[in-house]
Amino acid sequence: MQPRNMSMSGVVDLAAVKAAGEAKAKAEQARAESARQGGTDAVPPSSLVIDVDEAGFERDVLQRSSEVPVVIDFWAEWCEPCKQLSPVLERLAREYNGRFVLAKIDVDANQMLMQQFGIQGIPAVFAVVAGQALPLFQGAAPDAQIRQTLDQLIQVGEERFGLTGIAVDAEGEPGEESGDEEAAVPAGPYDALLEEAVRALDANDFGGAAQAYRNVLSQDPGNTEATLGLAQAELLARVQGMDQQQVRKDAAERPEDAQAQIAAADLDLVGGHVEDAFGRLVETVRRTVGDDRDAARVRLLELFDVIGGDDARVTAARSALARVLF
Repeated sequence: MQPRNMSMSGVVDLAAVKAAGEAKAKAEQARAESARQGGTDAVPPSSLVIDVDEAGFERDVLQRSSEVPVVIDFWAEWCEPCKQLSPVLERLAREYNGRFVLAKIDVDANQMLMQQFGIQGIPAVFAVVAGQALPLFQGAAPDAQIRQTLDQLIQVGEERFGLTGIAVDAEGEPGEESGDEEAAVPAGPYDALLEEAVRALDANDFGGAAQAYRNVLSQDPGNTEATLGLAQAELLARVQGMDQQQVRKDAAERPEDAQAQIAAADLDLVGGHVEDAFGRLVETVRRTVGDDRDAARVRLLELFDVIGGDDARVTAARSALARVLF
């Protein structure tokens, strides 16, 4: 099986939004604290590849994932494909120089972790970012495809969670990476506004969070983090306090009612049913005319922003929308 393109935006819920904000805040606090202490907390290259068991999983994987993406290699001594894949992952962990940490888990000795991750066969590779587990791929794979998957994981970690990796000391040359790490410490021009948005999300003040993101976008319309954050905050504000049973009942009984379908699509997306949400609104656009049709179309475009324009499901839905419009 080849590596799958992975996306962290498949399930949009309050917990995920908060986790992103909290992880980013923790990473920034750690960097600031390191700067105040006059150091970078650089680690030796040997710390980039670690053996993990059930007893140390929370510390070595979950807690560490608030600082750097942790890639998990589920393997076993008897597994021949594992013997091909594991050395590649270990080499890439050192080559990426702190952009991710590789955690190796022997499934024979850690059956509970294997069951918790739903492992059906090995080798299996997962990632944990800000405490959230993501399947990457199963089986041996070409170097180029593994790199592509890792690059996307690292990009998501940076853009969504503020994880810039850890500093690594070259053996015999302590502090070699300190210049790059120090360059990452100064606050960006919109950090205060973005932190304000995170605090509002923590307080379930979705309107306040949305306004903070709008303030960023008024000065920097192309800010990716603010665009994504605003779309998510507005979605969460809309579904807050919804009677989900009634919304589902209305949508089922009134398929021609654009507003009923729009409300149900919001719930679909919050529940992680991305294709259902998109399909519902595309069908509503097809069935309706005038203001109702335009309302469904606009909401669909708003939900595209929640997921991100590079997601394959958005691309497919855009094509479906174009077919019903034209």
